[in-house]
Amino acid sequence: MLRKALDGLTVLDFTQIAAGPTATMLMADMGARVIKVEPHEGELGRTLGPAWVGDDSALYHGFNRGKQGISLDLKHPDSVAVVRRLVLQADVLVESMRPGVMARLGLGYEALSALKPDLIYCSISAYGQQGPYADRAGVDGILQADSGLMSLIGTPGAAPSKVQAPVVDVVTGYMACMAVLAKLHARTRDGQGGHLDVSLMNSALSLQQASLSSYLCDGKLPTRIGSAAPYSAPNEAFEAADGWLMVAAYNGNRWAVLCGVLGHPEWIDDPRFVSSAQRVVNRTAMVEALTEVFRTQPVSHWLKVLYDADILCSKVADYSDLLRHPQIADNGMLVQLSDPRHGAVRVPGFPVNSREAAQTPYAPAPAKGEHSRSVLRDFAFSDVEIEALLAKDALRCPA
Repeated sequence: MLRKALDGLTVLDFTQIAAGPTATMLMADMGARVIKVEPHEGELGRTLGPAWVGDDSALYHGFNRGKQGISLDLKHPDSVAVVRRLVLQADVLVESMRPGVMARLGLGYEALSALKPDLIYCSISAYGQQGPYADRAGVDGILQADSGLMSLIGTPGAAPSKVQAPVVDVVTGYMACMAVLAKLHARTRDGQGGHLDVSLMNSALSLQQASLSSYLCDGKLPTRIGSAAPYSAPNEAFEAADGWLMVAAYNGNRWAVLCGVLGHPEWIDDPRFVSSAQRVVNRTAMVEALTEVFRTQPVSHWLKVLYDADILCSKVADYSDLLRHPQIADNGMLVQLSDPRHGAVRVPGFPVNSREAAQTPYAPAPAKGEHSRSVLRDFAFSDVEIEALLAKDALRCPA
């Protein structure tokens, strides 16, 4: 099963907040031993709330399940020496420092690959390891803006909006995990490690494959059109009597079927609506006509009518709806972490073969330095060495 696919793999995790932690969490979900290396005060993601689970944010728990935690002060030379010893037995290192920081600490790719040539070293940054913006820091919202993604989101005339979920961070984490897995496969052939350069900017551009490809083709800037798709219609949300529903009836004969079930067969041959392309051009008129009908009945009525007619549709759900969603209940994606400190903590689980994945318990996110002693013992540090590191405050363990 996928939850054991990476058994035996050791990953050193020098990341924080969302992009890097997503990548390493996925590796932990697939069975890798992920050792999260944090500063003594803990990574920034612990502070980003509300909501809270104990003293740490729910965000931290959502991105760091299944890892072991070790607390090191990387400004201390003894801590750097610890990392260099850990690297000798590691397969992968993932870091999300600003470019150049790890090198200044003596932990850059060149230094560590000299120690371990088959090390796979994955660097996650805002703009990449080279180029005029390489030194710039950036977070999800900044990259949603700078990549053009924010220009697509919202309604005409409204203030700029962004996707509230950190989609650029998360897709960057998936890109990084995918790159590491590809490099691991290559390493089985040539025995070589390598340096992977993964950026939020490139990942944000990849999210815009459809809209950016269209602009590169015709040079026309996209405009904000709310829930609609710029390349098809109807493919957007409509207001009903008690809420909103999303309808996609642009493909094949679905437009004709929709016109029939709404009681307006005359729209089928209306020159404004005769094709998806014409409906895109005349979207305002189409939306006004459909909305007038949809507002006459509640969402539940339209969902049944449209589903029975094989029209693609959905309620525009909120998170409370998700907890009652029968498919989500069945597929095992909302999982429970058994945290001895905080009790049950619920988070989204591993998304592939999710029912099978849910059969293997998920370990919680680590407390600050929770596994400092046990990890170093596993890496052949003696108790005398560990106590010396603790005495110098190069290493910390929880009280």
